[in-house]
Amino acid sequence: MAEHIRLRKFNTKDTYPDQNLDNDFCQVVRAGNMIFVRGQVGSDFEGNVVGIGDPAAQTDQAMSNVDQLLREAGSKLGDICKITVFITDRAYREPVYRQIGKWLKGVYPVSTGLIVQGLAKPEWLMEIEVIAVTTDD
Repeated sequence: MAEHIRLRKFNTKDTYPDQNLDNDFCQVVRAGNMIFVRGQVGSDFEGNVVGIGDPAAQTDQAMSNVDQLLREAGSKLGDICKITVFITDRAYREPVYRQIGKWLKGVYPVSTGLIVQGLAKPEWLMEIEVIAVTTDD
């Protein structure tokens, strides 16, 4: 039985230095042909927030991250089966989903959208997590 592939490992004490945390996580796990992508936000992989106050710009950054992580795991956007979208204000729904729609045109994943009180950092306006299944070996 093959081991799960865990890419871009990190510890929360480095990611969230202002919080008293010490958890080992990663950005993406490949388990066979299933790919699980950690919730992606409007920050690049160096931790820089993109588009402060702009839900569309943050969504574009989050989807760029998703695209890169899927490729690193041997997958692609077209393999996405399920997305879960978290937004911090109902008014952000249209700009967020318009951007997601540009990235996932013709993919037709199932989608769950939630309006939440807040995310891990106050600058983040949205977050998207993804499950993909690839037919590639």
